[in-house]
Amino acid sequence: MPHVKMYTTAVCPYCVRAKQILKAKGVTEIEEIRVDMLPEAREHMMKITGRRAVPQIFIGETHVGGCDDLMALDAKGGLMPLLQAN
Repeated sequence: MPHVKMYTTAVCPYCVRAKQILKAKGVTEIEEIRVDMLPEAREHMMKITGRRAVPQIFIGETHVGGCDDLMALDAKGGLMPLLQAN
C-alpha cells in the first residue's frame, strides 16, 4: 500500500471523516501533518497544492485533494486502485 500523507488541523471534521474513510479502506498508517501547530507546514502545503483548506491528502505521489475529493474518487471507483498501487 502506498504512503498516505494528510495535512490536518486538530478540530477539522473533514479531516476526521477523511481518516475514517481511509481506515475503512484498509489504510493502517497515515502520516498526519498538523498545519495548526506548524505554520511552515501550512506554507509548504499551500505551495505544493495551491490550496489553503485542510485536509489535503496525498496517496503516494498523487495529490487527491480534500475530503470531498476523496469521497468523489471513492464514488467513481478510483480510490481502491490508488491505494493498491505499488
